[in-house]
Amino acid sequence: MLPSDHFVRMYNELFKMLEEKGHDHLQRYWLDVSKLQETILGPYIARDGLKGMYDYWERIRIEENCDAEIAYDEEHFEFRMLRCPSLSKALDNDGGACPYYCDHCAGWIYPVIEKYGYYPVTDIISRSEPVCLFRVFKDKAKAEVARREAQLLADPYGKYS
Repeated sequence: MLPSDHFVRMYNELFKMLEEKGHDHLQRYWLDVSKLQETILGPYIARDGLKGMYDYWERIRIEENCDAEIAYDEEHFEFRMLRCPSLSKALDNDGGACPYYCDHCAGWIYPVIEKYGYYPVTDIISRSEPVCLFRVFKDKAKAEVARREAQLLADPYGKYS
């Protein structure tokens, strides 16, 4: 198994290489990964909606050793990353983090979530601090309010700019 230190650094360098070719190359890569992500995350959403998202990310929180808080109610799901282990590793190397490193999460999960009729919003907060806030709403208007309040919105495909 590839250790997460190596995996994160490999992704980071791949993101930088694709970005050098043009941002559209990076976006296309994320869309390709989202097709695989749908086979993993999709069944959780199809089965249990927002609770399914909670179940999926609670498993991720444990497996990836994330310092995070997760909650959901009938209107939205929330994943508050207090210390992202992935960005922490990308920042802690001599190559430096890809400027769009944080956007990869949104890049490959937004298409899945939107396919099921939900509205995702990611507030990156800072590209140099491993914290973010990811929320998913049932109601489009509530998602729009959250987008306006976001500090550094992850908008991987320029849909909300």
